[in-house]
Amino acid sequence: MITTTAKIIKTEKQYFEYFEEVQELINKSPNLGTDESELLELLSVLIENYELQKNPIEPPDPIDAILFRMNEKGLRQADLVRYFGTRSRVSEVLARKRPLTVPMIKALSIGLGISAEVLIGLEQIEQKKDSNTIDWSKFPIKEMITRGWIKTTSEKTKQSAEEIVKTFIKSMGLQTENAAFRRTLSGDAITQTTTYTLHAWLARVIQRSREDANSRPKYNANIINDAFIKRLTKLSTSNSGPKLAVDLIKEQGIAVIIEPQLKGTMLDGAALMDTDGTPIIALTLRYDRLDNFWFTLTHELAHIWKHIKSPDEVILDDLEHSSDDKREAEANRIARDAFIPRSLWRSSDAYLSPSRESIVNFSRELKIHPAIVAGRLRKETGNFNQFTDLIGNGEVRKHFENT
Repeated sequence: MITTTAKIIKTEKQYFEYFEEVQELINKSPNLGTDESELLELLSVLIENYELQKNPIEPPDPIDAILFRMNEKGLRQADLVRYFGTRSRVSEVLARKRPLTVPMIKALSIGLGISAEVLIGLEQIEQKKDSNTIDWSKFPIKEMITRGWIKTTSEKTKQSAEEIVKTFIKSMGLQTENAAFRRTLSGDAITQTTTYTLHAWLARVIQRSREDANSRPKYNANIINDAFIKRLTKLSTSNSGPKLAVDLIKEQGIAVIIEPQLKGTMLDGAALMDTDGTPIIALTLRYDRLDNFWFTLTHELAHIWKHIKSPDEVILDDLEHSSDDKREAEANRIARDAFIPRSLWRSSDAYLSPSRESIVNFSRELKIHPAIVAGRLRKETGNFNQFTDLIGNGEVRKHFENT
């Protein structure tokens, strides 16, 4: 007997009863527009809705989808370099150590036939929808306390410590009532597991910048140009070059903060702007080498000059890895050409016949430190065991011990 009314299915017994009625209706092959046809459609919808609630379809994991397609097509990691750019990037993405970027998603979607929705990941979409919810326990509270960024006592509970972190983050302009993380983080240093840690580090950078606000002149955006950056590069020949360069930038109204990265993050530097319009360059000095210092400092200065125009954005840099971001490419070009113009590099003896003598001679010709030439050779050749005596190991942090 076929029912004339239908209700939302709430029990398994009701589900099987409706299922039997659907089978009975199908066997009768009702004509479209009849009551039986409409009832068949209604019962089918109710059954489908019940099945989805009882056994929801989980969205595929983006990495699992890539691995499945690789297995299906018999592909190796080397075959994915065309979509990721480098072998190391393929390994890091498949190991879930590096997130997929928009260019990667586009290339994979076209090349492997995986939908962009799957590669983006519904989980990430849901996280963005729920971005106003902050799990304060995910901040590196213990390390923040150990470093003296926030003060608490052993008697206080974890919950009270989290409240202190909340106040700390909010006071630095990184969180408001209507937007969980007001600033938009970008750069290759960001992963899903480091977002909270990076916000904590940024809050500390902003805090230290504000401590020096009274002694800092007002920033004039017209001051930073090619000529200023070229002037900065010449300081690299001085034994006190790192300190002189930082002081020169500070004199232009730009805050320069030396703050080591927190555990678990791969970070060389950052460029940002405080809510009062003060540009901030932050350096971690994770590599105590002159070649790394000079390139990172100039790279971040290029970001301040060309890209950071609002307090709502931060660029975080892991310069050990290449990036698909056009802003990173521009900052890299400015930093490279400021020290070693492209027109001279490829025809130089340092490039064609690299040796200690050719590196030193070329650096004298350009009036820059030999570490910069040696560092560029090491980076471009991928051989980081050569010219280790020229890159200035241990020659940076000593200039900033008081900071």
